[in-house]
Formats: sequence, C-alpha cells, structure tokens
Amino acid sequence: MSCCDETTARVPSFDLSRRSVLKGSMVIASLISAVRASDAQGKQVKLAYCSQLLCGVPYEVARSAGLFKNHGLDVEIIYTRGGQSAMQALIGGAVDYAATALDVAIQAYANVRADIRRFAVTGRLPLFAVVTAPKTASQIRTIKDLEDKIVAVSALGNADHALALFLLKQANADANKVKFATMGVNLLEALRQGQIDAGLVQEPALTLLQKAGARVLVNAMDLSDARRYLGGTYEFMGVAVRGKEFEQRRPEMVQLTGALAAALKAMRTMSGDQLIAALPREMTTGLDLKQFGEIIERYRDSLYPESVTIDLAAARRVAQSLIVGGLIKPDANISGLHDTSIVGS
Repeated sequence: MSCCDETTARVPSFDLSRRSVLKGSMVIASLISAVRASDAQGKQVKLAYCSQLLCGVPYEVARSAGLFKNHGLDVEIIYTRGGQSAMQALIGGAVDYAATALDVAIQAYANVRADIRRFAVTGRLPLFAVVTAPKTASQIRTIKDLEDKIVAVSALGNADHALALFLLKQANADANKVKFATMGVNLLEALRQGQIDAGLVQEPALTLLQKAGARVLVNAMDLSDARRYLGGTYEFMGVAVRGKEFEQRRPEMVQLTGALAAALKAMRTMSGDQLIAALPREMTTGLDLKQFGEIIERYRDSLYPESVTIDLAAARRVAQSLIVGGLIKPDANISGLHDTSIVGS
C-alpha cells in the first residue's frame, strides 16, 4: 500500500546513538510547534514533551493555573514531535527536563546507556486503544485475529508499537505474522476508509471510529481493560532529568513535582470545559471542544494518578512489555533509572 510502510514485527533497537542525539539536539528548534511560558518571575526552566494532548493536560493545568509560578518556577513548555524527540532534546542539552512515556526513557537508558533519571509520574495508563477499521469489525474480534492483518502504529519502537507487541504475546499470537504499518499519530482516516485493518489510536479518534462501527479490541485507557490485559496500571508519562545534574537540580525538582502534584489534585474536580481551557488554543484547533472535554472528563480518573509518586510495579510491567517485544534485552538493568527521593522531599 502506498499510504504506509509495511514491515514485520521484529524491529531494531531504539535509535538514540550519539549521532542521533546530536542530530536531535541540532534540529530541536525546528521541532518546536509552540511555546508557552508562564508569567512567573521564578527560576526559568525548559521542559520538552511529546505534544500529545492527553499527555500534556497535567502540565498545561500547572501552567495555566499558575501552579509552576506558585512553586517558584518559570516553566517554558517545548512541544516536540514525539517522545523520542523530547528525549533527544534532554540528552543533547537543549532542555532541562523531558516528559515522555516510560518506554522511551527505558529504551534510552537500557539501549544506549543515556545518563538520565526519572523522578515523577503524571500518567498511569497508555493513551492507546487497539481498534479495527469499521469494515473489518466483523472479521477481527480478538487480538489473536490480528495475525496476517495490517496494523498501523505511529512508528516502530514507539509506545503504541511496544504495547501492540506485548498484547500479541499475551494473546498467544505470532507477532511475526502481523504487518505493522508506520503512519504517524493520525490514523483516523486510514482506518475509517479501510486502508488498514486495525490500528492503535488515541482520543478523539477512538470515539469517532466507534461511532463509525469500528470494534475496540483493547482500550488501555480504561482501568478495567488495563487490569485485564496488562495486569494493572502501566506507567506512562513522567519527567526525567540528566543524571549528572540530579543533585544540583534537586531543589528545583522538588518545586516542579510540587506544582505537578497540585495540578493532578486540581484536575480531579475540574470540569471538561475547564480542562480544555487549560490547553493552548493552537493545540485544539479543529477539535470538537465539547466532545473532547467530555472525553478528558471520562478518562481522567483512569489516566492520571492521584500523585506524582513512581509506582515501581507499574514500571516493571512496561519493562516486561519491552522485553517481550524485543525492544530491550531480557537482562537489561534499569534499576538506576528511577529515583524516588524527590517526591515527598
């Protein structure tokens, strides 16, 4: 198919070589789609993140509600094209912190020995659902049925691909019989038009596809599905810093986690309209804001933890999924990646 790049399930390890890190830091300026800084007069820091709307809600709430300012920080949020770009920006020295999915941090730490430390969590479930195209809904009823089908993911080695490989393994399906198509994050039209058989999508694509007759095989954004298919919570978004700067930045990290913890607490009582209002307008252009506000409110209690404390059991589930998918080695040691000393300091 001309619309996508088909490949088998086995993929090369996460590409964060020295060359790619340097390249990532050199082009990071071109990856910034928008920058929002608070009006705070506190210490200025730069935080990069992947630009996915649901991932960024806690950070945008902290910014728009002045919580970063209240904790003595002037946080500049840098939007990059995906978690890998955010991680490259951190490793290359372009930003002070990177907020990414855990799988990105694990692969950087385990595969290229990036000197990073992860110290706070803002998401406890993957922001993906495995869904069929409307025209294949009657043929594909389980994850096992994805064998010999074309399944779209954003990119090989990304969080959605790793999750797909893990779910295939759990379903005793042969991942080598699945043709993965790499299509970026916007799979909606390709699925709706039947150009691919199934894909891993986020919201609001999931809601729109369900209305069009698609079948949801696994919704990892739903806590009950996560418990059934993943074994429980599955650490997702969190913040990392360069390891060599950890002690130097300790007071600053306490301030940052304090602001994010306050944002998570505030989100529990905010309406969908209020949550949408916290997001930059340029990131919500073209969306049905009422619908998206209802979506965030619906998933809020499942997706976002009540605190920024790292759940090591949830982190181990992610690492196991990467081992199953062949994205890190079975003997990979990630014990030094997490630091739990900042939260509660």
